[in-house]
Amino acid sequence: MGFGASGIALVEVGRNFTERRLDENQALALSVRRCVAGDTAAWEDIVRQTNRRIYNLCYRFSGSPDDAQDLTQEVFIKIYRTLGSFDSGKASFVTWVTTVTRNLLVDHFRKGKYDRMTDSLDAPMGDEEDGLALGSQIADKGQTPDERLESRETKELVHKALQKLSPELREAVILRDLQDMDYKEISQILKIPEGTVKSRINRGRTELARLLQRSNRQVGE
Repeated sequence: MGFGASGIALVEVGRNFTERRLDENQALALSVRRCVAGDTAAWEDIVRQTNRRIYNLCYRFSGSPDDAQDLTQEVFIKIYRTLGSFDSGKASFVTWVTTVTRNLLVDHFRKGKYDRMTDSLDAPMGDEEDGLALGSQIADKGQTPDERLESRETKELVHKALQKLSPELREAVILRDLQDMDYKEISQILKIPEGTVKSRINRGRTELARLLQRSNRQVGE
């Protein structure tokens, strides 16, 4: 039995996304080799290609643009100092960078004012099936000014709701739905089984949906 037009289209989308990720990882791996060899321009390429990803991750965890900027700088200092330890045979550079970022965030929060937020960061959870995607909770980008305004407001509600999730649920949802990482990559970053990754994503999405529904009711009152 054939896929049909829609099935073929979905397969093509998935293939294109995978190819883009492969191209990105290959380009970054080349830049890393050049940088380690002493090419300063290669470091600029690495910063340019990863800055947005790192900043977004820091922002989603800290909730503050200023804190996110400072944390991003700390991450790049850490990356530069440890770049020689990157092993492309163990993980992609994107996965490695995300791991470095996540570990620095955990250390920062535990040492600072966010200490209470990370107490349960490594708490074990049971396996559950994946739930509804975060994208289903966020309004699609509209074409009219009113629709774009509504989309921005919705994204702000999502951001505020994320800050209310427990750290282990928040990081799983962020890595999956906002960083576009697959279960295997997240498993490597968090050092937990893929089943636990799915459980956290499912629970995080469910809790996020509940928080968004509450916010929508409050707005409508």
